Amino acid sequence: MIRFLLLALLLLGQPVLAEVYTYIDEEGNRVFTDQPKPGNAKRLEIAPAPNEMNAPRDIQPPPLYPKPIPREQGYQVLRILVPEPDATIRDGEGNLIVSAMSEPGLRGNHSYRLLLDGQPMGEPGRSPVFPLKNLDRGTHQLAVEIVDEQGRVVERTPGQPVHIVRMSLSQKRLARPCKKDDYGVRPECPLKDKPKDEDEDDIAILPFI
Repeated sequence: MIRFLLLALLLLGQPVLAEVYTYIDEEGNRVFTDQPKPGNAKRLEIAPAPNEMNAPRDIQPPPLYPKPIPREQGYQVLRILVPEPDATIRDGEGNLIVSAMSEPGLRGNHSYRLLLDGQPMGEPGRSPVFPLKNLDRGTHQLAVEIVDEQGRVVERTPGQPVHIVRMSLSQKRLARPCKKDDYGVRPECPLKDKPKDEDEDDIAILPFI
């Protein structure tokens, strides 16, 4: 039995095809050998084990990514219309509206998606207009993608910088002074800063009769 195991391991490690014979010895054990014993030895056909030397060269591993999207489903143009590249947006609330366009128009099973600093903003949709609110001051990167129903990216715009400048309340008051009806309505015009009317001062000092 031990001879059988050793011979089997030896044959599996052989890179080329060897002649192997088998027979039953006097004790009733089956023996495998490359030197046949005269009598009842029979030759076995053993295919070589696959390895780097004898493996078929025309077998290719499966692709790591899905098949490329057919060109007829692509687009000639996809770009961001608003804001312009490297634009500076001055808004006290950090609000911004991004608008894109494609040629040809959006196909039936495709959707637009906005990327802000490389991260998707919401779910894909049919509208090429994306309102953004409360952006932090500083420089951000905008990009728009077209994706199919499987979430594969069909087209994508290059990253486009936009600079957000958020004005302080005092800067807002300087740019647009508070009027009587603005107090309590505009954040930069709180009620506590509303000047008192002269009539209110007169009423406050009138004595009781």
